[in-house]
Amino acid sequence: MPEEEEEGEEEEFQYIVRMKNTDLDGSKPVPYALRNIKGVGMRVAEIAVNFTDLDPTTRIGRLEDEKIQQLEKAIDKFCDDAPAWAVNREKDPVTGEHHHVLKNELNTVNREDINRMKKISCYKGVRHEKGLKVRGQKTKSNGRTGMELGVEKKLAKAQAQEEAEEEE
Repeated sequence: MPEEEEEGEEEEFQYIVRMKNTDLDGSKPVPYALRNIKGVGMRVAEIAVNFTDLDPTTRIGRLEDEKIQQLEKAIDKFCDDAPAWAVNREKDPVTGEHHHVLKNELNTVNREDINRMKKISCYKGVRHEKGLKVRGQKTKSNGRTGMELGVEKKLAKAQAQEEAEEEE
């Protein structure tokens, strides 16, 4: 009899769980699987699991459809239930409200923020326009991809002069 029960459990197991237009790995524990949704990190996933009173060690593929829907609703209403410091869009510059942005909307919001900074010509906006580091990193020795280096210029000039002398 126990062997038949184990086989029945295998049939209920979902290897791929679809949530928020994202395929989640059913073999991972719930908080770790939720992290695959863009805009949901470990902290947000743990808070959402706590809202739904689920065991965080259970595999997401073993959850019933009702529990998965509850989890999805908890993520949708995360901004209403969670503290202000846990949302990813605290005090929106346009509306002044707290939001938690997910998926494609997150990309759009970030792009709009960068364009707004460029438009008002703040320091970060100018750095974005020039393609330089924005968050205070050093630029002398790091992040030199795409630029000409002084050493390479000197070598190129020396080679060009040698070729010109050989031709004469």
